[in-house]
Amino acid sequence: MKEHLAAAARQLLSPSLRYEIRNVANTARDYLGRACFWRWEVSRFKLQQESPFEILYIGRKQQREMAKLLIGGKSPDGGPAPQLPVAAGDQRHVVVVSEMPNPGALSIPHYLSAVVPLGRSLDDITARYDSELRRSLRKHRPLYQMRQTRDDEEIAMADRELLRPYASARQGIHAAQFPTDDVFRLAKGVGRLDLIYHDDEVVACHLGCEITRGGKRYWSTLRFGYRETVFSDAKKLREVNSITTFMALEWALENGYDYYDIGLCLARPDDGLLKWKRRRGGDIDSLGNHAYLFLRLPRSGTAKFLWETPLFAVEGNKLTLHLGVPEGTSDEEVASRYHEMVFGGLDKIYLYGAKTSAERFLEILRSRYANLQSPPAMERISSS
Repeated sequence: MKEHLAAAARQLLSPSLRYEIRNVANTARDYLGRACFWRWEVSRFKLQQESPFEILYIGRKQQREMAKLLIGGKSPDGGPAPQLPVAAGDQRHVVVVSEMPNPGALSIPHYLSAVVPLGRSLDDITARYDSELRRSLRKHRPLYQMRQTRDDEEIAMADRELLRPYASARQGIHAAQFPTDDVFRLAKGVGRLDLIYHDDEVVACHLGCEITRGGKRYWSTLRFGYRETVFSDAKKLREVNSITTFMALEWALENGYDYYDIGLCLARPDDGLLKWKRRRGGDIDSLGNHAYLFLRLPRSGTAKFLWETPLFAVEGNKLTLHLGVPEGTSDEEVASRYHEMVFGGLDKIYLYGAKTSAERFLEILRSRYANLQSPPAMERISSS
């Protein structure tokens, strides 16, 4: 009965409207979860032992680790962030992170998608790739094939031997595994499961589905899966991962999609996965994110804090980037720190720092973003 009702609803509602309904439902579910105040805690910690900044966290205990991830939450030795008494510290250097909105706080998304605009030739898209990546694709692409499967045994094999082991290897006990029933549902109906072959051996898989937003069609990667022989070898994983992503892009382009969504990653400018997807033409997008943290910058030392921890934030439905340039920082240090901080999809960049150093770096940023079709606006904010 439920399946018949769902099918009827799909026929009556446009794909864009169904997406908006799902989006509202997921957002409401997130708000309801945050409203469970009896599960909240107040804790205080430093992200690094020598840092002058202390984080005052107010929210659900299970979300504290997400807060640490979004604002750089590992000490240099990889150990736990040092905990502090709740009343400790210089209040001027306190960064307040909460699960509820509060005046003056930045809205920090948990995740962002990397979305490649299509509607152009494959050569135009790959022109943004660096020369090494283009050479690797030319060399290895002919060695791989991609084939869709709806066979129960093959779907079960992909779930058991590719999707789950790879997720566990990447994220350990924190891995967000796709339910097996959902893998079957997507593979046999509302999505697509492709097996990736190398020398007639299955080495990987791709699980994806179509999303329609604002009348535009997105081919969205939900999960990649790899054999242990692939993900246990860093060099092999780089090769197969690049090829699998490229074949999904090819398929989206050949089938007339407007965008290819490479998938969600942590909404953190320093995140390695996000940079990996950026190098493959992905522009950042809030597609798929429904959860936020709310961060109040410190009253003193904001430029230094954002130098250590650049932040994405959302204003309305627009994405912004917050960067800091502390006083006395050399041009070489700034160039090295922000070498890869060029993201398509931004509406605005805020640069915090003293007038001379910040103004000089703004000009560098403008030149780096000048080749984008829609470069972001830029604003300097005076800060120490």
